[in-house]
Amino acid sequence: MVSLLLISGLAAAVFVGFNIGGSSTGVAFGPAVGSRLVRKVTAATLFVGFAFLGAWTVGRNVIATMSSSIVPAIQFTPAASVAVLFFTGASLLISNLYGVPASTSMTAVGAIVGLGLATGTLNQALMFVIVSAWIVAPLLSFTVGLVIGRYIYPYLDRYAAFTKFDLHFIQLDRSGRIPRPHLNPNATPRDILGSLSVIAIACYMAFSAGASNAANAVAPLVGEGGSLTVDQGVLLAVAAFALGSFTIARRTLATVGDDITELPILASLIVSVVGGTIITVLSYLGIPASLAVSTTSTIIGLGWGRASRAATLAELATPTPDNSDMELATGALLTSRAEDAPASPTIGDLARHEEPAEKPDETPSVPAVGEEGPADLDERSLFDSGAAKRIVTMWVLTPSLAVAASYPVFVLLV
Repeated sequence: MVSLLLISGLAAAVFVGFNIGGSSTGVAFGPAVGSRLVRKVTAATLFVGFAFLGAWTVGRNVIATMSSSIVPAIQFTPAASVAVLFFTGASLLISNLYGVPASTSMTAVGAIVGLGLATGTLNQALMFVIVSAWIVAPLLSFTVGLVIGRYIYPYLDRYAAFTKFDLHFIQLDRSGRIPRPHLNPNATPRDILGSLSVIAIACYMAFSAGASNAANAVAPLVGEGGSLTVDQGVLLAVAAFALGSFTIARRTLATVGDDITELPILASLIVSVVGGTIITVLSYLGIPASLAVSTTSTIIGLGWGRASRAATLAELATPTPDNSDMELATGALLTSRAEDAPASPTIGDLARHEEPAEKPDETPSVPAVGEEGPADLDERSLFDSGAAKRIVTMWVLTPSLAVAASYPVFVLLV
C-alpha cells in the first residue's frame, strides 16, 4: 500500500512539474522565440538549465519551508503527500480552464494549511509572515510598475530596439566540416544589444520560475522521513519541468498565450524583471509566493502608470467629469507613442507573424507628464475592471478553496 502511494505521489509530482514546465517556458521565452532569437528546442534547453540553477540554489529555501516549516515534516505521510499534490494539480486545471493566472504556490500552501489545521500542527506565526508577503508582493509589483510606466517607460520606449528577424539571430555556417555559428548579417549593434537583453531576461525569468516552483512539485515528498531528499526532489522537479518544456511548451511558444501576449516586448521585459526579482527575493527568504501574481500585478501597474501620465498627480487626486470614467491599465502600453512613432511589435504580433510598422527616421520627443490627453488612449483595449476583479477573486479563491477542500480530507486521513 505504501509503495502504491509512493508511486502515486511521484506521478502527481511529475504531473505538476510537467504543467509548470510547459506553461513557464512559454512565458519566459515567448518573446525570444517569437523574435526568432532562439529556436524552440534552444528555449527549452535554456529554460531547463536556468530553472535547475534556480531550484538548486534559491529554491531549496522554499522547499524547506513547505516541507517542514508550515507543518512538521512528519505530518507528510504518503497519503497526505498525494493529497497535497492533488490539490496543487487541481489549481493548474482551474487556471487553465478559466484562463486566469491562479497561483500554484498559494494553492499548494493552502492544501498544507488544511493539513496543519486537521492535525493541529500549523505554524501560525510563519503563516502570518507568508500571508503578509502575499499581500505586500503584488502591491509592490503594482507600485514599481506604476512608477516605471508613468515616469520611465515613455523614454525607454523611444529608444529601445527590438527586431523580428526573418532568419534566426544565430546562424550556422555549414560550408566547412564543422558548422560555425555567426550572427545574423542583418543585425545592427542596437539589434544585438536588444536581442541579448531579451535572451538574458528570459533566462532570468527561468531562474525565478525554478526557484519558486520546484517546491510546488516535490515539497510534500521531501523532508524528515520523507520519500525524497532535497537533492532528489530538485532533480525530480527539474526533470518534470524538462518533460513539459520539450513537449507541451512547443505549443505555448507557438501561440504565446498567457497574460503578456499583447504587451510590447519592452513592457514584457520590464514585467519579467520586476516580477522575477520580487519572487527571487522571496524565494531566497524561503517564502513561497506566486510568480504569476507578481507579474500580472506589474502588468496592471505598468499600464495604469502609462495611462495616468496623461494627467498630473493633482488631476488624478481630484477627478473631474472629463477623466473620472477613464480606465487605466495594460492597453495604454499599446498606445504609448504618437501617431508618427509606431509602437514596437507586441509578443502577439510576433506569434501571428504580423510585421510592425516602420519607425520614423527621427525620434520624436517625449511629452511631459500631463500633456497627453485621454483621447490618445484606446479605451477599448484598456484593462477591464471586471477582468481585474475576476483575477483578484481567483487569487483569493483558489488557496481558500484548497484549505476548505483539503481540511475534511485530511481529517479523514489522519
